[in-house]
This record gives sequence, C-alpha cells and structure tokens, in this order.
Amino acid sequence: MDTIDTIHFSKSPLADERSLNIFARISRLAHRLFDAFAVWLQKRESRWTLRYLTDDELRDIGLTRGEAMGEVSKSFFWD
Repeated sequence: MDTIDTIHFSKSPLADERSLNIFARISRLAHRLFDAFAVWLQKRESRWTLRYLTDDELRDIGLTRGEAMGEVSKSFFWD
C-alpha cells in the first residue's frame, strides 16, 4: 500500500445525514420564499389591473370604484 492510500479521512454517515438535512431545510425555505414571492406578484398584478377597469367592468365583478382603489392602495404586506 502506498502512503497516500493509508491516509484518508472517513466521514461519519451521521455527518452526511446532517448535511443533507440542512440542505433539505434550506431547499424547503427557498421554495417557500419563492412561492410567497410568486403569490405577492400575482396579487400585485391583480390589484394594478383593477386600476384600469372601467366602471361597467367593476360593476360586473361587484366592486365600486372606491373599493377598487382601496384594494389597489393596499401595502404589499397586506394579505
């Protein structure tokens, strides 16, 4: 056996499991953040669309101009 073959560091299976667990948690967190951002973008687009609807179109969906403008002016933190 060569010297290089005798010197190797063995990793604990537990260490591999922990690193995979951490990676899985980070991956889930990234997915949740991406999903939340996508929902926020959809709501933002829908609210901005309300701004440009005519009074007749708003009446068709059961909103007044004041309700539509109230929805448009909501903060991005609003659910």
